[in-house]
Amino acid sequence: MKKPELLVTPLTVEDIVPLAEAGADAFVIGEQRYGLRLAGEFNREDVEKAIDLAHSKGKKVYIAMNAIFHNEKIEELGDYIQFAAAANADAIIFGDPAVLMTAKEVAPEMKLHWSTETTGTNWYTCNYWGREGAKRSVLAREINMDAIVEIKENADVEIEVLVHGMSCMFQSKRTLLGNYYEYQGKVMEIENRKMEKNMFLHDKERANKYPIFEDENGTHIMSPNDICIIDELQDMLEAGVDSFKIDGILKSPEYILEVTKLYRDAIDLFFEDPDAYDHKKDELLEAIEEIQPANRSLDTGFYFKETVY
Repeated sequence: MKKPELLVTPLTVEDIVPLAEAGADAFVIGEQRYGLRLAGEFNREDVEKAIDLAHSKGKKVYIAMNAIFHNEKIEELGDYIQFAAAANADAIIFGDPAVLMTAKEVAPEMKLHWSTETTGTNWYTCNYWGREGAKRSVLAREINMDAIVEIKENADVEIEVLVHGMSCMFQSKRTLLGNYYEYQGKVMEIENRKMEKNMFLHDKERANKYPIFEDENGTHIMSPNDICIIDELQDMLEAGVDSFKIDGILKSPEYILEVTKLYRDAIDLFFEDPDAYDHKKDELLEAIEEIQPANRSLDTGFYFKETVY
């Protein structure tokens, strides 16, 4: 068995070194013009600094280009991919095939990670994108543990899963918040809306509050709870899943740092002594519960849901 990569989403360049020292192996960064639902905004100068800092610590940096690109942005892709390659990014994350096609033309040596968030549901699809050039597939958040293990057993590419953080439940390219407030006759500044942490859709019937924000890519509605499976990692560790992602969107740097430390402890402990991990995993979960924001409950997402055909 090999240890999985611990992949973390920093908010700023200043977070790179502390997170690396806390146990992160790799980082996802980028800017919202090209990437979806990033924890922080990294312009080109920030990207270059972050890559230099991460590499100095022996860590990797992946550039998010997983937005949905309409025709007006297609001509920009080649320039940004060339920039990422020149900055020595370790991989580009993509969902739109336009990124894949452009990368083959302008940076054929660049590693590519396929991520559409919802359609990575079976090993055949993962292997298809592998044949097209992707080195990694990011699995959908709506599949269960059994499916993840089966995919890893049959995949020819690296497999990445979300182990901690919120998921996107809905995205529209339309500016739904702006349209709503305009309809209400109100003026509301929506630029960089993702940095607001106090906007929710309230479902009284289910007693749920869904974080919502709007940015250049449209409107995003997030899950009411955060996934946390720090106490249920054993099956995926034994299966050899390649990368565990901690998504820090709408969280503080301090929170992301502490969660990273705890997952690092969990992974290392399992590889030192699986029985010791089994005895300590409840304590690790309790440590996360203590720092969890009051309005964000923890659950196991779809990991233990029954698959219905």
